[in-house]
Amino acid sequence: MQALRNCALCSTEGLLCSRTDFLQLRSNMAVFARGFSSVGLLRNTACILSSRRAMRRKLPAWTRADCISLSVSGGLCALPFYKQVEDLSHEAIIRRASSLVTDSANTYLSQTTLALVDALTQYTRALHTLIALQKRYLTSLGKLTADEEDAVWQVIIGQRVEVGDKLEECKRYEANWANATSLCELAAQAAHNAGANEASATTQSNLQVAQSQVEQVRQLSLVAERKLAETKAEEIQRVAEFAASMEKSGEDMPEAYLRED
Repeated sequence: MQALRNCALCSTEGLLCSRTDFLQLRSNMAVFARGFSSVGLLRNTACILSSRRAMRRKLPAWTRADCISLSVSGGLCALPFYKQVEDLSHEAIIRRASSLVTDSANTYLSQTTLALVDALTQYTRALHTLIALQKRYLTSLGKLTADEEDAVWQVIIGQRVEVGDKLEECKRYEANWANATSLCELAAQAAHNAGANEASATTQSNLQVAQSQVEQVRQLSLVAERKLAETKAEEIQRVAEFAASMEKSGEDMPEAYLRED
């Protein structure tokens, strides 16, 4: 009986010992796994750093790689960012300066073109207003009293003064516009010589558009000037005929018709 108790006791102690050894083995394996993971992490990090050094050696002279490290799933990830070094050669600086010159010339051209087109438009309108007034005067020739004649002539004289002022304004803006076109031509040539072909082409295109716009409005003003000259010639003829008819009838010529234009 005593032997059976000893045997049972030994069996229990053996099971306890086996369980303790199994737990110890499991703990050792966990430690081993963590160590293996650390070794793998170090190996990956070493590979990344080695690749980074190799990348830096292979980069051309005009670039620079800046790397940052990010933590992704417990590991390291190096991301290179490339930045182009600014070209500070004499050719590049001159090319950039020529582009700035063309930008300024284009701005000057656009503003002077707008001012000249507006001035020519206002001058053309003033011409048409004067033409209309003189035609109305011709249709009422000999039908108005002396006071009415004087009032009509005051309006016509005032309109002629306005036409002269608008013409002077056109001449002033046209001088500025001529300077702008000359400047754009020089800027476009300078940009072409410096290698800024795009800036040169843009300036030449803007110059052509500005010249076309000014020419269109100028043609309208020339047409209005011709119509005014025709109206003036008609007025002279009609007044002369009216004076001749008054002389035949023995009546005095009204003073309003003797005005000098």
